[in-house]
Formats: sequence, C-alpha cells, structure tokens
Amino acid sequence: MLTTIFTTLFCVLIPTGIAFVISDDSILINGIPMLYYCIFISFLIHWIIFIPSAIKKNEKFYDFTGMIAYLSVISFALYQKNKILGNLDLDSIIIATLISIWTLRLGIFLFYRVFKVGEDQRFREVKTSPSKFFVWFSVSGLWVSLTSIAGLNILSSKIDHNDYFFVYFGVLLWIFGFLFEVIADYQKMKFKNNKNNDGKFISSGLWSISRHPNYFGEIILWIGIFIISLPSLEGFEYLTVISPLFVYVLLNKISGINLLEKKADEIFRDINIEQNGFHLLNKLAYWALRIGGFVAWNKHRKVNAKIGD
Repeated sequence: MLTTIFTTLFCVLIPTGIAFVISDDSILINGIPMLYYCIFISFLIHWIIFIPSAIKKNEKFYDFTGMIAYLSVISFALYQKNKILGNLDLDSIIIATLISIWTLRLGIFLFYRVFKVGEDQRFREVKTSPSKFFVWFSVSGLWVSLTSIAGLNILSSKIDHNDYFFVYFGVLLWIFGFLFEVIADYQKMKFKNNKNNDGKFISSGLWSISRHPNYFGEIILWIGIFIISLPSLEGFEYLTVISPLFVYVLLNKISGINLLEKKADEIFRDINIEQNGFHLLNKLAYWALRIGGFVAWNKHRKVNAKIGD
C-alpha cells in the first residue's frame, strides 16, 4: 500500500512541479495557472475509469482512457484560452490538432486491437491486484501530463510566439513520425492477421530496418511537437524538453521496447538486432533529441546574453 501511495504521489508531483516553475506566463483560471487544471483533469479521468476497470478486472479500456484524457485536456485548454483571450494563435491550433489526430488514431487502434486479441498481456497479473492496477492508471496519467507538457505550455500561454520556421519544421517532423508509426502498425496488423505467420516475427516493410518502427515514429512526432514550441520558451520553460525525453526513456527503458524485447528474446533468439537496423533508428531518435536540446540551450544562451547587454 505504501508503494502505491508513494508511486502515485511521484506521478502527480513530477508534472505539477514542472507546471509550478514554467507557469509564469500561464493563463489564470480563478487565480490558478491553467496548467494545474490540465494535469488535474488528466489524473482525474484515469482514476475515475480505474474504478469500474478494477471492479471488473478489465484492462481493455486502459489505452482508451489515455485517449479520452488527451482529448479532454486539449479541448479544455483550447476552450479556456479562446474564452479568456478572445482568440487562438496559430501555434495553439496546430499543436492541438496534431496531438488530437495522434491520440485519436492510436487510441482507436489500440482499443480495436485489445478487443480483437481479447486481452492486453501487460495486465494479466497486474489487473488482479487493485493497488498495482491503480499505479498503472496513475502512470498513464503521468504519461499524458508529461508528453503533452510542451504543447500545453503553448496552449496555456498568454503570449503569441509564432515562428513559422519552427512551426513548419516541427510539423514536417511530426508528419514523418506519425506516418512512420501508422505504417508500422498497419504492416504488423496485416502480418498478424495472416495465419501463416503464427509464431513468426515480422521482418518485412519498416520492420526490416527496425524491431520497433512504431516506437521510433512516436518519439520523432513528439520531438516535432517540442520544436514547434521552441520559440515560446524562456527560462525554466526549457524543462518542457522532458516531453520527448520522457517518451524516449519510457519506450526504451521502462515499458514498450523493454517489455517486448524480453518476450521476443525468448522466442526469436536467432534474430540479430544489430543487422535489422534497430540500433540505427534508436540512435537517430537519440541524436534528434540531442540536436533539439542544443537548439533550445543555444536559444536560451542568446536570450540571456541580450538581457546581459
């Protein structure tokens, strides 16, 4: 029980702490920065849907809950910004659109897949323990809050920082990552639907150059969201780089790839990971993050230099 409490507090305090230090320019609702409301909505939705899921020991609505949380948070932020400021800037409209398209596509896809397969194997043991299951729902609330923090920083800002170079470049990067993820998911679904492939590992299409092209695409599209937000960042707002970093770390080291590799290694030990290009794409995502971080740092340095002058 103590582990559940501390883990949940950690999940809530991390995005709340970031919101505290980056909310100087945030729109206020009843004197409270809008970012706090967005984070609260994300966790509240997860905790509400956890209740019937725990009672039924049913994990099928887990990923769908994340989609609902994303859409609710983005819609709330857009509505409040338009209501309070009387208009919406280009960056806000674009970021809200991109995140909504991504979460709708992925949420519906995962919802369809889990009902077709019958279960999500990640939760086979977890769903029998309400406390462990609650932690997973809290982690999903953390996922929504941290991945969207760069976008929410724009949506909650009172200042318009449109920079078309960063917008165009970020959108192009997002489109590339989104299409990469969609095509990879489609190719794998088509492969699994073929009964002749039972017990086999997909190694065609995008899966011939990466063990996890869908995750590579997801990392890239969140880097695109962060790049769109770059011109608006000042001071502690550069902490929003945690958005793509969190996606990278979670998918590579904690969930996603880490879990799938353990399972795959037991079945497909004869597949050479180095030869199928997984590490190449992994390194590309890593260096994309490094370059994005350098651009952010360099911009911050120049701003401080001007202030010093």
